[in-house]
Amino acid sequence: MTDLAQRFGTPHKNSELVLEPTFRAGDFNSHGVDCPSVFHHEGRLGMTFVGWDGIGYQSGLTWFDGQSWSEPELIFPRVPDSPHRRYNAALTSIAREVDLRGSGELVAVDGWYYGTYHAYPGAGYESGPGVIGIVRSRDLRDWEEHGALLLPEDGAAWERGGLYKSWLMYHEGQFWLFYNAKDERERGWQEQTGLARSTDLQSWERVSDEPLVRNGETGAIDDRFASDPCVLRDGDLWVMYYFGLCSDGRARETFATSTDLLTWERSEQVLIDVGPEGSIDSAYAHKPAVITHQGRLEHYYCAVSLLPEPVMIGDYRQRERRGIAVARS
Repeated sequence: MTDLAQRFGTPHKNSELVLEPTFRAGDFNSHGVDCPSVFHHEGRLGMTFVGWDGIGYQSGLTWFDGQSWSEPELIFPRVPDSPHRRYNAALTSIAREVDLRGSGELVAVDGWYYGTYHAYPGAGYESGPGVIGIVRSRDLRDWEEHGALLLPEDGAAWERGGLYKSWLMYHEGQFWLFYNAKDERERGWQEQTGLARSTDLQSWERVSDEPLVRNGETGAIDDRFASDPCVLRDGDLWVMYYFGLCSDGRARETFATSTDLLTWERSEQVLIDVGPEGSIDSAYAHKPAVITHQGRLEHYYCAVSLLPEPVMIGDYRQRERRGIAVARS
């Protein structure tokens, strides 16, 4: 696994965030920027991400011009009359070409780009058990609901506390949806990763009653969470980038491997660790999005550090700086 860590690793971190919150009341990305998803489309490198505004999540789109990322555009807002998108609309993946060393180009199926999102029923930070929904678009800006929701109550005990970030692939004529979920404990819950498949996006089959990537033993880097899968193929091997939350309170990027997408071996290797005090990722380095761009692997992730002093945004006291960072091979 050490050799694989070198094969999949991106040890060269940028010291500055590539995307950060505005700290301006009223912006959809005022309080935090989270959950990157990167792809190529029509010759450009693009990224969707989730913004947190003190009420809930909404999702934005930005493009890389070779030097910097464009001003974010809100593309997936809340829907006031929706029972599941009233407060949250977190677009987390759009189906793309699956080869790790390939183009990472978005995949159109019958002229549509398909994405997944998660949403929580209440206002506030991830309030209530989350669900996963399917949306589609022809232009990446206007999205319509399509297909059936994945609900935590339809799953096994390990996921009934709520569903989180998902990764959608179109592979061998069907949709594969990897996702992490939590159990029903109110405190000290665990998160693990599972898989559902569908041929029509209307009916979903969970491939197992058990998670595919489980938590490690006590003291392992993922003994609390094994979360936020990003699944890509490298030759005859599949790699799942994910983050582990350890009982030491730190979140770090790691990976698992598979030959069939169903049986996964955890590496227990740290790909991106938290940084030293004062760095952009001194608290957490987590939530991977990986792509090959200009011949190098680029690993985007959510970097979190504590602010020296809380920032007041309206009447909300923001204590952390949560943005998007990148590390390269």
